[in-house]
Amino acid sequence: MNAYTFNISLSILNHLGRNLYRSFITVLGEAISNAWDADAQNVRITIDRDKNMLIIEDDGRGMTDDDFQNKFLKIGYSKRKDNVSATENGRPFIGRKGIGKLALLSCAKRITVLTKTVNTDLVGGIIDNSGLDEAIKDDVSTNEYKLGVPDVSIVERFGKDMVSGTVILFEEINDGIRNRIEYIRKLVALYFRFSLLDPAFRIFLNGSQITLDELTDLINGTQFLWKIDNPNDPYISEKLQRSEALKKQRDLQAGTDAISGFIASVEKPSMLKIRESEEKVSIDLYVNGRLREKNILKHIPTTRIVESYLYGQIHYNALDDENDRFTSSREGVVSDDPKFVAFLKEIEELLKIIIDDWDKWRTELNQDGDSENKRISRKERKSRELFSAVSDDFVPPKTNAPSRKKVEEWINDLGQDAEFNFASYGECFVAENLLRKYIEDKKIPIPAKMQKQIEDWMQKAEMHKNKANISFDIRENTTELSYCAMDDLAYLADDETDKDKKASLRRDAIEYKPIRDAMSHTSRLTNAAKIRLTATYENIKARIIQLLNNA
Repeated sequence: MNAYTFNISLSILNHLGRNLYRSFITVLGEAISNAWDADAQNVRITIDRDKNMLIIEDDGRGMTDDDFQNKFLKIGYSKRKDNVSATENGRPFIGRKGIGKLALLSCAKRITVLTKTVNTDLVGGIIDNSGLDEAIKDDVSTNEYKLGVPDVSIVERFGKDMVSGTVILFEEINDGIRNRIEYIRKLVALYFRFSLLDPAFRIFLNGSQITLDELTDLINGTQFLWKIDNPNDPYISEKLQRSEALKKQRDLQAGTDAISGFIASVEKPSMLKIRESEEKVSIDLYVNGRLREKNILKHIPTTRIVESYLYGQIHYNALDDENDRFTSSREGVVSDDPKFVAFLKEIEELLKIIIDDWDKWRTELNQDGDSENKRISRKERKSRELFSAVSDDFVPPKTNAPSRKKVEEWINDLGQDAEFNFASYGECFVAENLLRKYIEDKKIPIPAKMQKQIEDWMQKAEMHKNKANISFDIRENTTELSYCAMDDLAYLADDETDKDKKASLRRDAIEYKPIRDAMSHTSRLTNAAKIRLTATYENIKARIIQLLNNA
């Protein structure tokens, strides 16, 4: 084989930053992207953690001797030269600036590249990074630093049956291969969605094809789905929409037809974390099938709780035009690019709809929603949350238990009444105890007739307590007032006796009592009773506030 040289000054190569790509997944992504651009149908990744070795093989078009020297080894060579933006098979090019290969050339101590086309012989070379470091240090010229010649055994091993394609062998990976195979499979399934553009493009890891089945945990945790511009995505059609975990979905349309994809939410934020890693699934931007910006929500100024539940993939191929708006690391978009800023505004508008949907759908399922959403009052929301927390204990734990669905239906049927009763009981508890405090503070005497009635209640309470074999105190406060209900407390607290001329707490309390008693005994109230109780309580509350202001 010929001896090859880098087609760039070695000092510039170093200044560009050979360690720009620090993620092992980024290195895989660059190799997979190159295979895509080479019209490969299969990418085979082999990881040997014990030997700290990585092998990436593809069956693409491969490179000639001239291609390898003047394209692959030319840092900055663009595949889109002469306004060509797609491969011979019509795939849109993913590579752009030609510096992405720095990820491949600097992630291990020793990298061997072998490649051939259908009509040419195998060519290639070895990049020894320790030798390259010395050459850069000694300011060796490009022509003086030559790539090593691959070992005969390696050439025979990989070149024997190769028709066309490229093999890259990484030895002594920097910092080792720390990620578990299962973790790598999941990240590849998540982030390299080339199958959306060409189902024939397949990725294998250690002999097994990576499929959407890697994402089963995420699918089973997904609760809601918003589709944008009806995306053609097998993750949605073959997985999410067939999942029993999916409860609600909605079709959305962005302001521009160029934006498509989906946003989904999981039942619990912890379900977005990829097991045994620090990685978290987010809403990511894709351009021509390649991940270009992770977690686009970091660019949108909102701190709503729903964000911690969301993930998705947004496709916006219009970002790939004559202007290069991607960062030099190729791992993000230039944040102030006008087209990107306009895109984020479109997503922000969609998020407003999603935030409202999420809150509504969560509360319908008796789960905590968005506490900052003003769609319902704070009191109603807290009442719903309390009902959800209480009712959860009664649902059979097993999803497939025959009784689970029936019990869930019963609980859902109670939801609206429970929301009203929980809030009403809370109002009653606060109002009556504040009246007790007010009466005590004002030292209002208890009339003899009421005193006799209270003594009867106390005796009955003691009798029931003895029958129940209870020896401890039940009431925190055992004074006479603790045995009085709203009508008695109102009689003591409000001495307004001119019923015909002035509003009276006493009159409202009499009207309030029968409905309050029914509610306190956990009865479900009729709509008429709810309306009357609500209106009467508003009167009571207003009068108590007047009394407290004069306390």
